[in-house]
Amino acid sequence: MAFAAWMAAMWYLPRLLVYHCDAVVGGEASATFKVMERRLLKAIGTPAMVATFVFGLALATMQSQWDQGWLHAKLALVLGMAGCHGLIARHVRRFAADERPRSARWYRIFNEVPTLLFVGIVVLAVFRPF
Repeated sequence: MAFAAWMAAMWYLPRLLVYHCDAVVGGEASATFKVMERRLLKAIGTPAMVATFVFGLALATMQSQWDQGWLHAKLALVLGMAGCHGLIARHVRRFAADERPRSARWYRIFNEVPTLLFVGIVVLAVFRPF
């Protein structure tokens, strides 16, 4: 459940930033996007990420799977997802300061990165290919 909630935030935050790029700085829409982004990141995204790490590490430890190659690959992809989370969090802070660090097109393209990582994580977890 934690991973599902984290992914929901990872898919929706870049989309919010796409729309926020088009909002007038200091306008009502911009203020609304700031609240939505902050709440999604702080109330759902970050706690879900922490829970994903805690429960994932606990599960791997309880099942003694640390010697499995697929787990190492999956963990690398999860760390990549955490990197995306950190980048999005930084951009949310910059939008809160009325900056526009990237274009709407950049956020549209970036929005696909968590999807690609998600597919890799799920494939590795389900099929355990090595």
